[in-house]
Amino acid sequence: MATSQKLSLLILTLLVVLQLYFSSAEAAIKGGYWYSGSGLSVSDINPSHFTHLFCAFADLDLQTNTLTISPANAAQFSTFTQTLQAKNPSVKTLLSIGGGGGHDLVANFSKMASQASSRKTFIDSSIQLARKNNFHGLDLDWEYPSTNTDKTNFGSLIKEWRAAVARDSSNTGKPALLLSAAVGGSAQITELQFYPGQDIANNLDWVNVMAYDLFRSDDYPTLTQPPAPLRNPRGQFSADEGVTKWIQLGVPQSKLALGLPFYGFKWSLSDPNQHRLFAPATKGLGQVKYKDIKNAGAQIVYNSTFVTNYCFKGTDWFGYDDTQSIAAKVSYAKQKGLFGYFAWQIEQDSNWALSQAASQAWGS
Repeated sequence: MATSQKLSLLILTLLVVLQLYFSSAEAAIKGGYWYSGSGLSVSDINPSHFTHLFCAFADLDLQTNTLTISPANAAQFSTFTQTLQAKNPSVKTLLSIGGGGGHDLVANFSKMASQASSRKTFIDSSIQLARKNNFHGLDLDWEYPSTNTDKTNFGSLIKEWRAAVARDSSNTGKPALLLSAAVGGSAQITELQFYPGQDIANNLDWVNVMAYDLFRSDDYPTLTQPPAPLRNPRGQFSADEGVTKWIQLGVPQSKLALGLPFYGFKWSLSDPNQHRLFAPATKGLGQVKYKDIKNAGAQIVYNSTFVTNYCFKGTDWFGYDDTQSIAAKVSYAKQKGLFGYFAWQIEQDSNWALSQAASQAWGS
């Protein structure tokens, strides 16, 4: 290798190390996802409860391997940062990519990440799009890598992304873009072994651990459940289980943000007088927004063993997180030394009650 090539490689390596050092100085994340299809206007977001807000979602064009924003979202995405910082100048914004789009989207990510040339095209376009729209970072939501090949390619993608972000910062003189990823929160959801833990620890600023949807009413229709328990003495799956497995994968606590669901699931009770956790039910009635659960006028119970709320009215039964369980989960995250928390998704809140409870539980 020529001396000039060695010097260039040394400089690039130093840039990556410095970027990781300075990005790790982020004190914590009080995060929330805004979903473009939710009906909540960006101008109606109250960013005072958040340090980071995610704009979801940008799309992967499989024909070109570039990152795109649909014309329907272009106006709100382009002014997302400006609109929020007018209310909270310190809030950071990230453009989130992908989402839970089903098998086709998973296959598209897998294919894009499989070749160095398509990874480069994707990475370059993502940085260009983030800069053009004044985002502070990029968030990868690939749901989910599911093979050892995906694991290898996921690692290659984020290593190359980190290097490209460092070059961009060096060339532009601007602060380096933040890099995060939304990842599976439990083996109940996806096999966490297909994530490259050490590569994630080395190349991402943090990961958002999606510790919810563990016990959905459509999957468990005959017994009421805590949909996103922090702990689970009855079985394997819980948010704490997911966090523990991520640490075992080699990702430090300081790079993990705990996911909070701003929604729950509804069941129809077999007997309205039997309304505890794990009560008999006739059917599951699907996902319900927190604000709609609050409007149901049901009797609320907090269960500290599983760290969940539930409520009931007649044969209607809802398992969800209310302010008590949200605050307890955030306190857990802080005590365990996690980077912070994030919510999916903020439109489902009721007058920012959960957002405020989470922020106050973490503190300043």
